[in-house]
Amino acid sequence: MNYFAHQTAIIDEGCQIGDGTKIWHFSHIMSGAIVGSNCNIGQNVVISPLVVLGNNVKVQNNVSVYTGVTCEDDVFLGPSVVFTNVINPRSAVNRKNQYLATKVCKGASIGANATVVCGITIGTFAMIGAGSVITKDIQPYALVMGNPARQTGWVSEYGHKLHFDTNGVALCPESGEKYVLRKNSVIKTNQ
Repeated sequence: MNYFAHQTAIIDEGCQIGDGTKIWHFSHIMSGAIVGSNCNIGQNVVISPLVVLGNNVKVQNNVSVYTGVTCEDDVFLGPSVVFTNVINPRSAVNRKNQYLATKVCKGASIGANATVVCGITIGTFAMIGAGSVITKDIQPYALVMGNPARQTGWVSEYGHKLHFDTNGVALCPESGEKYVLRKNSVIKTNQ
């Protein structure tokens, strides 16, 4: 065992956990889940069957990650984030064969108490504001907030709001990396 699990954590047989991962108090990693290397799973977290977490994923306290969710490397899930997996749940109707896939792409951050409605993709390095309700796909580098979430700007890979000049160019104030805005999408460039 090359990962740490607090004595109160429940780790079901049949899950995979990568080296250097830490799983804290009262969390439950269910059979069939895949958790990458160097992840941090806070307290009271549920990682359901068939969930895939990449490497270096940070899951804060009280997060529920349900079957159908994939989080790529370097994703941040803030406290009490909730994912759904059925679009029209009913207690008396079994819809386990109707789970919709949700993908959180590399480097994206989802703020505290956000809800992610199933069947969407959150683009690379997108930033979701605290308390937001995500009901549709989010573009890479987009800054979104509200209920329902609406885009309010763009962010760098370091999480700083980008301010574009008249040529559609912005620099991250922390890294100095250059970003270009064209046709309502942002790319990072090395030029």
